Amino acid sequence: MKQKKLLNIQSKLRNKFLKNGVKMIAPETVFFSKSTKIGKNVTIEPYVVIADNVSVGNNVRILSFSHLEGVKIENNVDVGPYARLRPGTILKSGSKVGNFVEVKKSIVGKNSKLNHLSYIGDSKLGKKVNIGAGTITCNYDGIKKSKTSIGDEVFVGSNSSLVAPIKLEKKSTIGAGSVITKKVLKYSLALSRAEQIEIKNYKRKK
Repeated sequence: MKQKKLLNIQSKLRNKFLKNGVKMIAPETVFFSKSTKIGKNVTIEPYVVIADNVSVGNNVRILSFSHLEGVKIENNVDVGPYARLRPGTILKSGSKVGNFVEVKKSIVGKNSKLNHLSYIGDSKLGKKVNIGAGTITCNYDGIKKSKTSIGDEVFVGSNSSLVAPIKLEKKSTIGAGSVITKKVLKYSLALSRAEQIEIKNYKRKK
């Protein structure tokens, strides 16, 4: 009986959003909460879960296999596929969170992009920030959570680790493959890499 009641609730929620103009290719695969709020011209692809306290603005696309909870999404935002947005996250207008990206308790500024394979936690990102693939904020040291602050138009190269607490000032650049542990000044390039070693005519062990 309980399962039947839950299915009836989901059916009513789906019908409500369809009547309100939400575009769903396979509505039977999309799950909502009673607290879900959705604006105009929103598209939700199959296999999306929208849990408690999610607010979605206008002109938003939520792509397949994404999970959202406790999130505010402003206008003209793309999410997913395979994105996980956790409580306390705000996506500002024009931002993009792509595939295999997790965002927790963070503000993603206007027109900022986290396109793929990243974790952003306890962070504030300014406008037009680009986060390269494989970038993570190291926000937990085993005892406490620390914050990361990223200014406007910062470019973070792929496979970088930002060790919180840390601040990247506006228009700074982080070289790919870096572990950043200190404040980076505006307009600066910061990188940390071991020197590449090449052994010529190397013979593998048999």
